[in-house]
Amino acid sequence: MTALLAVEDVAVAFGGVRALSGVSLQIHRGEVFAVIGPNGAGKTTLFNAISGLCRPERGRISINGREVTGLPPHRLARLGLSRTFQNLQIFFRMSAAENVMVGRHMHEDRDVLAHMLALPSVLRQNRQTRKAADELLALVGLEAWADKPAGSLPYGALKRLEIARAMAAEPSLLMLDEPAAGCNPIETEEVDAVLKTISRRGVTIVLVEHDMRLVMKISDRIHVLDHGTTLADGDAAAVRSNPAVIAAYLGVNEKQPGAFG
Repeated sequence: MTALLAVEDVAVAFGGVRALSGVSLQIHRGEVFAVIGPNGAGKTTLFNAISGLCRPERGRISINGREVTGLPPHRLARLGLSRTFQNLQIFFRMSAAENVMVGRHMHEDRDVLAHMLALPSVLRQNRQTRKAADELLALVGLEAWADKPAGSLPYGALKRLEIARAMAAEPSLLMLDEPAAGCNPIETEEVDAVLKTISRRGVTIVLVEHDMRLVMKISDRIHVLDHGTTLADGDAAAVRSNPAVIAAYLGVNEKQPGAFG
């Protein structure tokens, strides 16, 4: 079976600092796949290489069997890849619904003249886009906030709003960079529920996340990085008990697998 996403021997360096040293992985359609590792392990660099924000110095990245190494983000988006970032990228003065509507731009006719003349087709398209945005806000539990300024939403709600906007592109591959970062336990549970719902829709999810309880609960497979190299790849039980993973997180003299949830 062809992997939805295949990363083969990818290496990335920034000046004299090697961020990735020949990382390989395969992610299959419908999986929830987590990338974890200590700070500086190369997780975000791997995300950036996959999503076209940096070009590997060697290696190959494929989506659905098609090589996409080095393609810019907008072309990857048309191939079904959508992502969020560690830091909030919200339009705070726009409403929650408008933020999600922005994410549907690839699925709209962007004829300038038609918009200037406010043709019926444009008005119809706007109604369809708003309907899709409302459905996605309901998906992430924010339907009551649709017409309120995004800047008025609580922090945890903003994290879910970013997920809704990423979903507006109708991705087959959703990449989430620390979707629960900064969230309290209740907000993390809300993110957990959203990701499970999205996964049930058949969307493949790849996430970088430091909350090990969330990772262990939701992931089908976990890929562990340390200093730009792969330490382990497997299900939660295998990763939790892997001595190399325990050493990387807790130090070679520690034996506390409970730290992984």
